Amino acid sequence: MKINIYYGGRGLIDDPTLYVINKMQEVFEELNVTVERINIFEQKNNIATLPQTFKEADGIILATTVEWYGIGGYMQQFLDACWLYGDKNKIKNLYMRPVVMSTTYGEKEAVLTLSNAWEILGGIPLSGVYGYVDDTISFEMNEDFAKLIEKKAENTYRSISQRLVGLPTSNQAVKKSVLRTKGIELTPQESEQLSKYASDDSYIKKQKEDIQELTSLFKDMMNKQETSESTEFINEIMEKYQSETEFKAVYKFVIADKKKPLILDIGEEGLKCYYGNIEEADIVAKLTSDVLSNIINGRLTFQRAFMSGEMTSKGDFKILRMLDVLFPFGE
Repeated sequence: MKINIYYGGRGLIDDPTLYVINKMQEVFEELNVTVERINIFEQKNNIATLPQTFKEADGIILATTVEWYGIGGYMQQFLDACWLYGDKNKIKNLYMRPVVMSTTYGEKEAVLTLSNAWEILGGIPLSGVYGYVDDTISFEMNEDFAKLIEKKAENTYRSISQRLVGLPTSNQAVKKSVLRTKGIELTPQESEQLSKYASDDSYIKKQKEDIQELTSLFKDMMNKQETSESTEFINEIMEKYQSETEFKAVYKFVIADKKKPLILDIGEEGLKCYYGNIEEADIVAKLTSDVLSNIINGRLTFQRAFMSGEMTSKGDFKILRMLDVLFPFGE
């Protein structure tokens, strides 16, 4: 039999949880159980790979300390990794005994959190070992506490060796009907490989650099596209413009596939042609890029586009008719 102990505390000398799991480990070794001790805080850069250590285990102990609130960050990260990368087929046959000692309030809630998490993962939780410790030295010197811990270790061995079966719980039902991991289904081998990638800092750094490079490339492409769109039709219109003495008008072309209207502002300083927006215009026309392209290429006039319905317009009809005079694209 093999039992893995996962310690999620900070490794402080006076941590009462360390005393408890040390005492339990002594009992396991006396019973010829192979024990592997994993301090999660020492593996903080490789937490994503830790669920792969379940392979040879028959049972595990999840041990942590409540120092101010909850199970702590290391243990939470480990449970997250179990959900994302753990082999669910292995976990469903794996017994787990939660061990939580508290130097403040909340040991019962922490035990419940670990038990619920393990049930949702599909595993088999055993009753928790928990307690409040005000003075670590007095706690470790108490022989009654030591005997109680030893009994809990023996019960853990007995439960795993006899493969005791628990009654079904609502957490297991919720997992089957509601809590489904989103994304593609992975084999245990793929999950193991993915967890290694997730814990590889150099791989993650390279992925981030690639994403940044692609983002920069995409932005450059978008900027170039926006630049080309912001000058489309303008040069052709400016080149073809025929000035009329004392004629002033503002034309606003709302083009279907453009973000901003095309403005033709004819005044004393000549023609100003740009993409922008203005509230007031003498003529507001609506058309598509294809229709405007046909007009600029001489295949269509503004007047014919209006008469055929390919361009709609509102404003003074006389000013609208001036477009073909000011911009004789067919000549």
